Amino acid sequence: MLLENIVTVGKQTDVQQLARQVSQEVFAADSIDEALEICKRVEPELVIFEQLFTPDCISKFISSSTGTAPVVVIGNDSDPNLSKQFAKMDVEFLGTPKDHGRLLKIAKKIKKPKSDPNTGNNNRFFADELAASASLVGQSPAALHTLKMIKLVAKSQCNPILIIGKTGTGKEVAAKAIHNARHKDEKFVALNCAALTANLLESELFGHVKGSFTSADREKTGLLELAGTGTVFLDEISEMPLDLQAKLLRVLQEKTFRKVGGTKEIRCNATIIASSNRSLRDEIQAKRFRADLFYRLDICPVSLAPLSSPNRSEDIELLAEYFIKTSTICPEKSNKITSITKLALEALTEHDWPGNVRELRNVIERAILLETTDKIGLSSIIIDSENADHFTDHVRADNIKGLSLIKAERELIARALRETRGQKTRAAELLGISRATLYAKVKQHSITSSSSVPDSDEEMEVSSSSESMAVA
Repeated sequence: MLLENIVTVGKQTDVQQLARQVSQEVFAADSIDEALEICKRVEPELVIFEQLFTPDCISKFISSSTGTAPVVVIGNDSDPNLSKQFAKMDVEFLGTPKDHGRLLKIAKKIKKPKSDPNTGNNNRFFADELAASASLVGQSPAALHTLKMIKLVAKSQCNPILIIGKTGTGKEVAAKAIHNARHKDEKFVALNCAALTANLLESELFGHVKGSFTSADREKTGLLELAGTGTVFLDEISEMPLDLQAKLLRVLQEKTFRKVGGTKEIRCNATIIASSNRSLRDEIQAKRFRADLFYRLDICPVSLAPLSSPNRSEDIELLAEYFIKTSTICPEKSNKITSITKLALEALTEHDWPGNVRELRNVIERAILLETTDKIGLSSIIIDSENADHFTDHVRADNIKGLSLIKAERELIARALRETRGQKTRAAELLGISRATLYAKVKQHSITSSSSVPDSDEEMEVSSSSESMAVA
């Protein structure tokens, strides 16, 4: 196979069969709108139209499409006038669906570079190069405002810098973006203040001299010294013990520090970036955070909006697509799962995401593990991971015994129709296929249902007759 994926627009099976001869995957669309939607998801290497679409329709498709995939029209005759019209649009015209030779030549000419998460077609994930350098995904008003603040503090001499945002909003990603803009060739070292005891935290941050405490059998260089002229990122600074907060305040004011047990003053040349998922003002009221340290940090804070914010919610779809593209959780599925259905996206956008970007990434990676097709469907979106029933539906091996591929397909289609209460458009989206394919499968498997779809788990009636389900 020469190409990875092709989108065909129309209903002729001959055209789809021809496309399968030169491509690993073929995505079938019934209409131009559906083709545009698919092209957004899979970034095809070639788009093939049937002749029933006029040059004007195809011209509108080309102007509306965000991709650069070449377009081919396959007809049932070799009309020279039509061929000239398409030639003016830089569109190839094949006179017959059996013209495998010419399509093969077209496929050989197509050179699609491998996708890189930070370049090429993936630029749509990022607002600019700085965002791409730190994988700061987002095009929403909130994401753009955050990026503006990152650039503002990065260009200044502001030190320290405070980043605030709820758990999972990407505070370390924002810190790396600041680091990349200010001194990307220097070291970036991170320390989670909630992960260590007070003594270990002090030793990690300042270092220690040999013999300063029982297990100090050698001298240790702290992160403040190790970072040099780079960046030290103090994650969840609200968890830092009060006595250590006082020592950090001295570093921020004097730009010098001593190792634990040491007497030598060491110069701190690093940029200090601190983050918190709590309100530091509330922590001051609760006597857990020093007011003087807060006012030293609170110069020009960078705030990250949660995914539940109206100004950030439009990034959910973009983040989901980015995680699908860049996930390495299942190497054998790399580049095989290329998109996500509309129903699955609806489920993602309706959730309030208390765990924010981190939670969304976990849900997408879980879906990649569970999904068996090339498109993540609603059934693979499991937000409540504690609900074991969802997992057993996917992995219960004893259900496979005695189940043929045909029977499994018939049962899956019946289940999708039941879930969507007989709405075939939604059922097709749920299954990740076109409506035309769904109608063909319903007829092939002789699936029938009454006008009212049952609410129970009882299977839809599978008739042995050849009568197909009535079109809703």
